[in-house]
Amino acid sequence: MSPIEQYRALARYNRWINRKLFAAAAGLTDSERKLDRGAFFRSIHGTLNHLLLTDRTWMYRFTQDAERYESRTVALEPIVVHSLAQELYEDFEQLHRERERTDEDILEWTYALDEATLDRTLEYKTTNGTAQSHPAWWAVGHLFNHQTHHRGQLTTLLKQLGLDPGVTDLIVMCREETIPTR
Repeated sequence: MSPIEQYRALARYNRWINRKLFAAAAGLTDSERKLDRGAFFRSIHGTLNHLLLTDRTWMYRFTQDAERYESRTVALEPIVVHSLAQELYEDFEQLHRERERTDEDILEWTYALDEATLDRTLEYKTTNGTAQSHPAWWAVGHLFNHQTHHRGQLTTLLKQLGLDPGVTDLIVMCREETIPTR
């Protein structure tokens, strides 16, 4: 399997597991989702927001599509990232809709990936303004690894509240797929 096929599988996994996590979190009240539970981004809602913010930040860096990724706030004003804990959507249902849309964007983008895109040098500034330059494939790998890291925190928080998102293993999703599709 090529690295591109692996990224496509990870994008399908991203959508699959996010749906499970949002379904589990929907069983909580808004105040329960937003309660500071000592997680890195404090709450379940805060962690879900962080993942959406960072996924959109990376998609902007990959695509330079400012209209799609820099103008997706509640008021449709440009996103100016002040903090990686920044809340994009206070409303859980809106956060969920935007997560679904972004997951589809990521999936679509991976199906357009080619070796030349992965081999190019990605240049961007971090949220604190530091200039970065490295192979794009490093950042694509980071995108999927970062998601997994914080979703692990989410599954822990949900389990502590008695909510079971179900099996979260990539290999289980792969076994469930009869034919890998978009």
